[in-house]
Amino acid sequence: MNISFILAISILAPFAGFLVNFLLGNKLSKFLVGIIGCGSILVALMMNIALFLAATATTQGQPVAPIIQNYFNWIHAGSFSVDFSFLIDRLSVMMLLIITGVGFLIHLYSIGYMHDDEAYFRYFAYLNLFVFFMQLLVTGSNYLITFIGWEGVGLCSYLLIGFWYKNTSYNNAAKKAFMMNRIGDLGFLIGIFWIFNQFGSINYKEVFAGAQGFLASGNYNDSVMIFITVLLFVGAIGKSAQIPLYTWLPDAMAGPTPVSALIHAATMVTAGIYVIVRSHILFSLAPFTQDLIAIIGIATAFFAATIGLAQNDIKKVLAYSTVSQLGYMFVALGVGAYGSGMFHLMTHAFFKALLFLGAGSVIHAMGGEQDMRTMGGLRKKLPITFITMLTGTLAISGLPPFAGFFSKDEILAKAYEHNPILWVVGLITAVITATYMFRMLFLTFYGEFRGNDHQKSHLHESPPTMTIPLIVLAVLSLVGGFVGIPEIFGGKHLLNEYFAPIFSDIANLPKTGHELSHGMEFALMGISVGLVLVAIYFASRMYIKKSAEGMEDEKQGGMIRVLAHKYYVDEFYDAVIVKPADWFSGIIYRFLELDVIDGIVRGVGKAAQTSGKTVRRLQSGHIGFYLFAMVAGIILMILFNSVFIR
Repeated sequence: MNISFILAISILAPFAGFLVNFLLGNKLSKFLVGIIGCGSILVALMMNIALFLAATATTQGQPVAPIIQNYFNWIHAGSFSVDFSFLIDRLSVMMLLIITGVGFLIHLYSIGYMHDDEAYFRYFAYLNLFVFFMQLLVTGSNYLITFIGWEGVGLCSYLLIGFWYKNTSYNNAAKKAFMMNRIGDLGFLIGIFWIFNQFGSINYKEVFAGAQGFLASGNYNDSVMIFITVLLFVGAIGKSAQIPLYTWLPDAMAGPTPVSALIHAATMVTAGIYVIVRSHILFSLAPFTQDLIAIIGIATAFFAATIGLAQNDIKKVLAYSTVSQLGYMFVALGVGAYGSGMFHLMTHAFFKALLFLGAGSVIHAMGGEQDMRTMGGLRKKLPITFITMLTGTLAISGLPPFAGFFSKDEILAKAYEHNPILWVVGLITAVITATYMFRMLFLTFYGEFRGNDHQKSHLHESPPTMTIPLIVLAVLSLVGGFVGIPEIFGGKHLLNEYFAPIFSDIANLPKTGHELSHGMEFALMGISVGLVLVAIYFASRMYIKKSAEGMEDEKQGGMIRVLAHKYYVDEFYDAVIVKPADWFSGIIYRFLELDVIDGIVRGVGKAAQTSGKTVRRLQSGHIGFYLFAMVAGIILMILFNSVFIR
């Protein structure tokens, strides 16, 4: 099979699954719906493995060139030309494997989790469509196809977050996600326009070739380049939930738990990271924008981590954890460590999908309950869920030899090289992360069960369709970091070698900061691991031995109450933006809509009625009147002709 055919099958298989389940799913059995939904993603995964092998092949010891697969010329208008083409290189195929690999496990898990839902077929249809658009996003060879995928995942997130649409609060969460993403999308779209204005093309190949001219001339921080990269970053802020557009993501927990795993781990929230990494040469030309990215990233990481300390909804804890971990990735991008950002994106996909699916297993056992204050002691009833979630918690806390240790410590080391202040804040955030994650683990699985008797009688481990994905993800969370073993351990950083051809265009850029010695790197690593262990110890003291006090966080007042209410940011947005917008739209509605627009429409109708009534009186039915009118008309025509024409 050739690349063209393999790529087409990879992209179209999820779309075919969507069409079949959406159009015919209500006539099919749930077994067939699940087979079609999972099977389509499995087919895409198999094709993506073939694409991975093609993209990582070598010719005479050298990596193969990126493959641009053009299917047809799509738009041609004057100097603007866009092909319907796709880019297959090491970056895109890595994203494809994460999307379809983790995505397949989430689909498989959903068979058990969503089995009793009445809209089972619609759920799998939306899930397949989500994967389809995400694959478009990461394989497009130009910004337009990427933008189509970008908008598509935004649509699918709206459909999936508001999946249980009979619940008004869920609908509001879906609308909130949709609207906040539109803000970022507008920035991204304007950035694309500006790219065309600057480079005369929106194809990656031509744009990045044009950027090489800036590199050769040493023209950094050009105002146009800053403007373009800031706009692209605004788009990334929306999709990847950074300050100030992050509040939609915790509310996205309204959707089914597997949806939370898909959105938060492997797909939508990583789109912003991908676009910046794909456009890395543009961002490398704008150090100002990179500094801005690092500052916003570290602020988001710290801010979201502190909120996670006081959340009692198990999914909300993981949601703010996602926001925080995305902040780490942006720090890596901001200091120019694009490979490190992708490394953490990969490991995060493993352990965050694991944690969300584990939380889903707990919720499934608890009959839909999500409040950790009513849990406790579940490790005996849910042993597989407990062991796998423990693995994910250790990974996200950054303890060796789990995957998160390698990727997070690499980001912290790069941050220290760039600016020690970034490292300090990142280290504090890592300690907070370990605290709230083990708080979640201890409140859920340790101590005595705090739920009611009905919940206790129904506690049970999840079925194999749910536990098998947990086990696979737990293994990946354990071994996934070994692709990036630091040199100080005598290992080989395979991921750096893998990405070397992607970042070869900026390989000769001057390095910022200072390179760490092996001794210093060991010291930073030791400090990080040591403080995380201390945090775990204090979390165990507070939430195992003193679990009763741990249940009363929100009642303690002060800072705990502020954290529990998420710094009142939603309330601030509501007061400053939402309510004034509602007030203004109410005025527009009452005066412009009702009085002006509706008044004009009603006036036209009344004028037609009045003129009709008036003219109707001329049709009296009297022949004498008609003769008089005819003679009068002839006389008027003669007079008009004699006066005006002649």
